[in-house]
Amino acid sequence: MSYLLPNLSSKEEVDKLICDTLDKVLVLRFGRASDTVCMLLDDILAKSAREVSKFASIAVADVDAEAIQVYVKYFDITVIPATIFFFNAQHMKMDSGSPDHTKWIGAFHTKQDFIDVLETIFRGAMKGKMIVSSPIPPERVPKFQLLYKGI
Repeated sequence: MSYLLPNLSSKEEVDKLICDTLDKVLVLRFGRASDTVCMLLDDILAKSAREVSKFASIAVADVDAEAIQVYVKYFDITVIPATIFFFNAQHMKMDSGSPDHTKWIGAFHTKQDFIDVLETIFRGAMKGKMIVSSPIPPERVPKFQLLYKGI
């Protein structure tokens, strides 16, 4: 389903999209088109893209693309899919009860969960907040553990 969404393959494309998306939430999904969880997430993103088009833009980036590695390292993307949100070129964070507030790891359970998250981020951003609380119940938030090297 990633072929239905804009696919970014260079750092310049990502930079331009982040800077040019104004007064909308930008959703960037980092992953692989061949990964099954990424396919599930892409299906949800593609199905909801039209419904959220007034307040959000959605794009995907391949973590294996050499030009995208700058963002993969910057956002510490080790587990895919990783979804990152921006508003007016500002990185938006979400407290979902997971150890990492900078990105959403894994797929959403339903299309409505994704839309609820977008609406919450949009409303928080319009109020000037940089971090919002997740509207999704904790039992529907994907669980993962962070591993710290050298500690």
